[in-house]
Amino acid sequence: MQPIHIREIPNEIVQYVGDINSIRFPRQGCTSDVGIIENKSNIFALKRTKEPLYSLWLNEEVSVLNCLSTKTNLPIPKVKKFIVESSKNHSWALIEYLEGVTLRSALTNEKNQEKRKNLIYNFGKVLSQIHSTPCPVELMPDKPWIDDMLFKAEYNLRHFKVDGSEELLEKIKMNIPNKFKQTLIHGDYTIDNVLVHNGRISGVIDWAGGTYGDPRYDVSLAVRPKPNVFENGDREVFFEGYGRRIIDNKEYDYFVNGLYEFF
Repeated sequence: MQPIHIREIPNEIVQYVGDINSIRFPRQGCTSDVGIIENKSNIFALKRTKEPLYSLWLNEEVSVLNCLSTKTNLPIPKVKKFIVESSKNHSWALIEYLEGVTLRSALTNEKNQEKRKNLIYNFGKVLSQIHSTPCPVELMPDKPWIDDMLFKAEYNLRHFKVDGSEELLEKIKMNIPNKFKQTLIHGDYTIDNVLVHNGRISGVIDWAGGTYGDPRYDVSLAVRPKPNVFENGDREVFFEGYGRRIIDNKEYDYFVNGLYEFF
């Protein structure tokens, strides 16, 4: 990902922000260029996507955030502006800035074990809150979530570079887990998409996958092992916060090492 230069920002966004005092660049992800823009009174997050798949995801994220911000009390940012530059195949989203660092960063730097456990406990608790929030009708898919995800997985395999293979796609098509009560889900609930400020979870970002779907997908992605996170007893603390354990090892493997490989 590349830093955003002020001269590249669309006029509609520049006019909305006004005089830009500064722009800085946090740790970049793999799907968009991100800049933190400050004017004299506000801070915004600006995201730019260039690849067709990533632009599609940004468009979906904007739609989800616009819906959830008016219909729920979840800790999510509001979208201020969304611009598509057709001539460049670029998409831009100006989003409310939420104070905090990623949960990954917070856990890496937290040496106090009790505070660390509290963060993981609340990571699970916030996900439980998401799953217990009524899903707005606008986010209801036209077909069962797993059918839609398998359709998208095959499309992504045919049209984009993904980690999954033809053999893996056939495997997950033939081994769909048993049905489970569907809920509002985030779709990419990881330690990189949850923010922490002053020891508390301050927000949940990157909602492109938000929909009415299988909560086991969120839970599986949440507890994937990362360096020094979810390698020992962290899962037990997470499930205490979540309130119950809803996945077994087979379901975890299906979602993390199967379906997620195409997204």
